[in-house]
Amino acid sequence: MLGFYNAVQMINPNHRNIAMTVLSGNAFGEKALLSDHNIVWASKENGYFAAYRDELEKIADSGRYEIGGQEVFCELLGQEKKMVICGGGHVSIPVIQMGNMIGFQTIVLEDRPMFADNARRAGASQVFCESFEEGLKKIDGDQDTFFIIVTRGHRYDRICLESIAKKKHAYIGMIGSRKRVKLVKEAVVANGADPEVIDHLYSPIGLDIGAETPEEIAIAIMAEIIEVKNKNRRSGGYPKEILKAICEEQECKVLVTIVNRKGSAPRKVGTKMLVLPDGRCIGTIGGGCAEAEIIKQSLQMIRDKRTEPELCHVDMTGKDAEEEGMVCGGVIEVLLEMV
Repeated sequence: MLGFYNAVQMINPNHRNIAMTVLSGNAFGEKALLSDHNIVWASKENGYFAAYRDELEKIADSGRYEIGGQEVFCELLGQEKKMVICGGGHVSIPVIQMGNMIGFQTIVLEDRPMFADNARRAGASQVFCESFEEGLKKIDGDQDTFFIIVTRGHRYDRICLESIAKKKHAYIGMIGSRKRVKLVKEAVVANGADPEVIDHLYSPIGLDIGAETPEEIAIAIMAEIIEVKNKNRRSGGYPKEILKAICEEQECKVLVTIVNRKGSAPRKVGTKMLVLPDGRCIGTIGGGCAEAEIIKQSLQMIRDKRTEPELCHVDMTGKDAEEEGMVCGGVIEVLLEMV
């Protein structure tokens, strides 16, 4: 199956990419990767998925589907979520910190060295200390990139917006008064920006919660970004650190994926964790006793050298679960795959 994970690394992130795994029947465990309506990798030549191309076109969201009479787990693959923050002022600092908390890669563009240093201290993944124009030339953008424009003046807002409007993006938000925003939007459209892109600009940025302080404004911004992200319905895909460990390390490991959930389970469908033979894990499926039980089963799978995939259920409801601290009250089904 190593070829599957290499294929995931190589696909174009701006295509409609779907990873599929059969969860029942004789083809249980068979996998395929669909990219822009074409099967670009399959674990079996002319295998299960080859007969159901028309049904594959109907996949609209990550989750479990019945295809050809069998249960199939389908993931609309996204990439690592990234925030590109133009400006390193007072609002940017809590935005960086909150972005890190929810798993975003945080990239900051700031032309003033002192403010660039503040962004580094706040935990930004990457800081470009140069003009906004030059910094944005280094950012490609994709369907999982969220652009936040919080510069110190409308001149810089215009420079940033003109560049960003030409890039692939999940979100563009810009801080400022309605008058300032109106002037910037008119200027960039007059200079050739796509009016449709500019019409979809989120500005004034953030949900309207009456925010006043930099921290409150950051909360409003992050709430809006979370809302947009979760409407997108693309899963986080395969995290880079998990793919790297699968493709580069020779020892047997178990990839754990949540393929179904009911109730208020702590993590969404598609969440992944890689269990290594020494008990270390890359990623998490929510922690607590539920995760501990899955790790235990994964290690037993490694010790027994069981190469066939397995489905496991974890019930976090009822008295026993409550006593064990699994207070979420949900049920999850996870797929264990030896890699």
